[in-house]
Amino acid sequence: MDEKKVSSLVREILLEIGEDPDREGLAKTPDRVARALAHLVRGYAQTPEGVVNGAVFESEGANHMVIVRDIDVYSLCEHHLMPFFGHCHVGYIPRGKVLGVSKIARIADCFAARLQIQERLTSQIARAVRDATGAEGVGVVMECEHLCMQMRGVSKQNSKMATSAVLGSFHDDAATRAEFLSLLRK
Repeated sequence: MDEKKVSSLVREILLEIGEDPDREGLAKTPDRVARALAHLVRGYAQTPEGVVNGAVFESEGANHMVIVRDIDVYSLCEHHLMPFFGHCHVGYIPRGKVLGVSKIARIADCFAARLQIQERLTSQIARAVRDATGAEGVGVVMECEHLCMQMRGVSKQNSKMATSAVLGSFHDDAATRAEFLSLLRK
């Protein structure tokens, strides 16, 4: 991303809404917004393979459910460029290969740091965990608040959106899916 170009565009937006981009409080705002946007969309420069970075480990007998709960997620809605944020819960059943625990959060961040919709984000995380581990099954549940719904439009401040993606045994076996969901409620 060309931060100088984005800064110039932000300056133009400030002018268009009737502000003075040279006044004290706004003089450095275009540059700050450009740097912030570069950080918020850093996921475009990342791949799941890159963030996993080989941290997939052989684990004999590792065939029981692994769950990482309450991963903080921050993203930008692709429709309004407004934040949405919440928690992501990831579970998988390994086939002898496990991910380094921090890599699950890094996978979530890789996709969240792009312009997104929550539905796609949930599916991308599930597929990336499956692809990295060859897991028997994967489940991802996300619950997020969307500022585009809370600050504008219908203005429903207490609304949350929940999404899930289930692959493999989490999809095909009702008991596996139920176990995953019950463990999330604890």
